[in-house]
Amino acid sequence: MLNHLNYDVIVCGAGSAGICAAVAAARNGAKTLLLEHYDDIGGTMVHALVFPAMTFHATVDHQVIKGIPEELVQIAIRHGGCPGHIPDPIGTAATITPIEPNVFRDSMIELLSHPNLTVQTGVTIETVVKNANRVTGLVIKIGNSPKTTLAADVVIDASGDAAIAAFAGAEFTVGREKDHKTQPLSLIFVMQGVDIAKVRDYIRRHPEDFVLSELARTHLNDLPRLAVAGFFSTVKSAQKTDQLVQFRDRVLFFEMATPGEVNINMTRVYANGLDTVDLESAYKAARDQVDECVTLLLHHIPGFEYATLKEVANRIGVRETRHIHGDYTLTEYDVVEGKKFADGIACGAFPIDIHSPDGNAMSITHMEPGTYYSIPYRCLLPKGIEGLLVAGRPISATHEAAGSARLSPTCMALGEAAGTAAALSVTHHCLPRELDVEQLRDQLKNQGAVVA
Repeated sequence: MLNHLNYDVIVCGAGSAGICAAVAAARNGAKTLLLEHYDDIGGTMVHALVFPAMTFHATVDHQVIKGIPEELVQIAIRHGGCPGHIPDPIGTAATITPIEPNVFRDSMIELLSHPNLTVQTGVTIETVVKNANRVTGLVIKIGNSPKTTLAADVVIDASGDAAIAAFAGAEFTVGREKDHKTQPLSLIFVMQGVDIAKVRDYIRRHPEDFVLSELARTHLNDLPRLAVAGFFSTVKSAQKTDQLVQFRDRVLFFEMATPGEVNINMTRVYANGLDTVDLESAYKAARDQVDECVTLLLHHIPGFEYATLKEVANRIGVRETRHIHGDYTLTEYDVVEGKKFADGIACGAFPIDIHSPDGNAMSITHMEPGTYYSIPYRCLLPKGIEGLLVAGRPISATHEAAGSARLSPTCMALGEAAGTAAALSVTHHCLPRELDVEQLRDQLKNQGAVVA
């Protein structure tokens, strides 16, 4: 249970962004509390099985996300649950980083061990406490206990949905601007006993049926892990002959750290990611799609003849809900052109990846090789609200720009930036909006982060 009611920094949400935020705040001297609604930490990367992480790099040789996110990767490597950063066989990103979800969770727990940091799970945040337009604390419930009021100098919203910002009265847009439709949800599952050599052999003989990087086309057997986007003709034929219709137009999977295990992302459901009832219905619908996907894989895809279903994520993956209106809004132009900002505090290098809100299409807006962009500190500051920072998926970005910035390594970098900014604001007795951004950038660089 909680030992204090007053904290320097409270972080809401113990996913990838929130954990990096909490660690950064604690290491910078702030008495920090990390709150999580569920009974376990890890967020979508652990509980929705959203792996591999992509991308830490602009090119294979140019890493643009380091700091605490890279520290997590190194801990996972040390524990044998990650092969490190490897070239992306599909060619969507420069690199991918396969990590066993349970190992990643344990790596997070290891990183959270700090004397300035308290972690509390099973928390329901009832509302925020405000003084005029400044957030000064939260009202929470832990299980069946009475409501508790917590005070904080700075609150970080790492909920993934800008839930705290919404409580505070911040302006936001849900989904894309023109109609508020969001990207679909996906339920990821893992199969084991896959004959990867057989899959590689099929790809080598039918390259026209796959999306492949140049490296995969020429040196398929040299890749340390396989990633597959394809079997287009097989899927189309099977959907006609076996009446398998409830999934995407391709097989999409990533080989995990454990040999013969693959993480499969083929389901697609349209739902309101902010509505609990809708999420429950979406999970059930996606679970039916998983069964159809398994049927397809076992009966039609070479290498899966003797595979078995190992695990289905216990939460459905949500790509998009709220985007706050911040002091600056990241745009598609900023991403594609690789814009660098004077107040940049984190970087992204993933292309704009939009799973259409209208149908089964998937569009990727590629950037020139080596392109990466920085994200302004202003994107973390909700307009008109003081004492609050937003980190991770709901930062101030357009629907298109968020299609890049929502990826986990960038969200982790945003978390580290938010936690560092919160702690510095406490140290210098100023609001986050008043913080000297150059001082923030210098401190992030001292921590090993990349800011531009």
